[in-house]
Amino acid sequence: MAPATGSTTDLLPSPARQRACLAATVHNEPVSDPPPVGPRVHPPPVDRALVAEAVELARMAGRSTLRWFRSRDLAVDAKDDGTPVTVADRETERLVRDELARRHPDDGVVGEEEADTTGVSGRTWTVDPIDGTKAFTHGVPLYSTLLALADGYGPAVGVIDLPALGETVWAGRGLGCFCDDEAVRVSTRRELAGAYVMTSAVDHWPPGALDRLHGAGAVVRTWGDGYGYALVATGRVDAMIDPAAAPWDLAAMPVILAEAGGNFSDIGGRPGADGGSGVAANPHLHDALLTLLAPR
Repeated sequence: MAPATGSTTDLLPSPARQRACLAATVHNEPVSDPPPVGPRVHPPPVDRALVAEAVELARMAGRSTLRWFRSRDLAVDAKDDGTPVTVADRETERLVRDELARRHPDDGVVGEEEADTTGVSGRTWTVDPIDGTKAFTHGVPLYSTLLALADGYGPAVGVIDLPALGETVWAGRGLGCFCDDEAVRVSTRRELAGAYVMTSAVDHWPPGALDRLHGAGAVVRTWGDGYGYALVATGRVDAMIDPAAAPWDLAAMPVILAEAGGNFSDIGGRPGADGGSGVAANPHLHDALLTLLAPR
């Protein structure tokens, strides 16, 4: 799928096309208490301009990472938790924070590399400048730049930019999910046998869970991170499992999966990005995966 061209407002399809793409959308419950909207009423669609702006910012940040990608003299440091970090991570997050401070000074910002910025608007942006730093530092083009926006109703915008692949998966609440300018949906597979399941690593899985997944006939592939969620949202694989993940790794995923017709939760089945893990799948497989992942 070729990346979109033109202005950021051109990224957004017409309202008629959005209504057609959203006819079967399945929404997750919001992760925070929204303003009263009445029973069984979905939160209102997010502002289309905010979605276009988020896509623009994520692509800008993603392009900046390419300056260091596959650089022979890229220094890799270790954070206190042992995970790698580079100048590309730090400078890309600073770029996004500077842009958000200029454009939306009242909004909060949460990121992987710097302290949280408290806002007063009721909106919070979450940025992961390089999701998949291990892939990035090994020259593997499957890393991503993640950007999310939450408001008083919960997840509002999510963007997975894959700069080395020239592809962006993005969604706005009530507006659908897209890979560049093409509307996308999760897969329709109903059985775990033969299902393709992505994961970022196998060392944090619940005891026996990976064996049970193999026993069910699923095909497990790695190099997941944000790339795995993008594959689920676009229907190219059937599920993505992150047994251990931080909020900035997951903040973009609830709205992306919901707008693509899928389900997203932590391993315990709780919606939202703060549970320390992530499970994304089409609605036919999600509960079956949670059962396999449950402690025995």
